[in-house]
Amino acid sequence: MITKRHLLFNLALILLPWITVLFLQKKHFKRFSLAGVCTIVLELMYQVIGQKRNWWVFYDKPKSFVKDVLPFAIGPYMPLSMWLLRLSYGNFKKFLVLNIIADGLFAFPGIKFLKKIKIANLNRLSSIQFFFYLFHKAFILYGMQYLVERNRRTRTKGE
Repeated sequence: MITKRHLLFNLALILLPWITVLFLQKKHFKRFSLAGVCTIVLELMYQVIGQKRNWWVFYDKPKSFVKDVLPFAIGPYMPLSMWLLRLSYGNFKKFLVLNIIADGLFAFPGIKFLKKIKIANLNRLSSIQFFFYLFHKAFILYGMQYLVERNRRTRTKGE
């Protein structure tokens, strides 16, 4: 059974990041959405693995992928990915710095906050391991966007 606290947290986790997408220009949404979708798919695969290996634990019982893990994948990942690409694509160092900041905020104070409000906590990962779990996906995201951009340039040159 999901508690009211967990339900409100999940709603905020999903809605707040997506509201910020309204401030992205349409051209930027189109430009970065494919890489954002790939981020969600990748994150869902990682979360299935993480849940099976007990990398984290959710306090509400019974365990449920939909109420526990899915909101983290469909909530912040795609909007944050699109914003990070919007703010820094073309400047890889800036992209890495922004990812270090975002991933560090989630891996360290974010996890402490989730534990404090009794939503979730790390189980078989330390905070630093969790940080690298988050951070390594930045390289995949940037590479995916690079491939999208290269494909776009190739198609426009051919027309």
